[in-house]
Amino acid sequence: MAFKLPDFNDRKTAAAQARAAVLEKFKNKAEPTPEELAERAAVAARQEAKQREKAQALKDRIAAEKAAVVAARVAKEEAARKAAEEALITEEMREKERKAARDAKYAARKAAKKARKSGG
Repeated sequence: MAFKLPDFNDRKTAAAQARAAVLEKFKNKAEPTPEELAERAAVAARQEAKQREKAQALKDRIAAEKAAVVAARVAKEEAARKAAEEALITEEMREKERKAARDAKYAARKAAKKARKSGG
């Protein structure tokens, strides 16, 4: 005899039996004892505490990274300010040296002119 495909009624009864089996499975399930409930609550509390610790660690790490970025930026700005200040001081020193050299030339010319006039 050949293989016969199940008809609609066969599929319908098979589905009803499967539903009944699942329903029976849940009906026969025993209620959890208070100890089991307490254990479940303890596990849930531990998991929640662990998640809070992870979240806090993440927040701390982010805050530390932000602080490091800010510190690096402040240090960079301070270095740039210091370099600009030193450049300004160096330029001022060069200007004073140029002025001193110019004044020395002027004084030498004036002294030479005075020497020519007086003794000459």
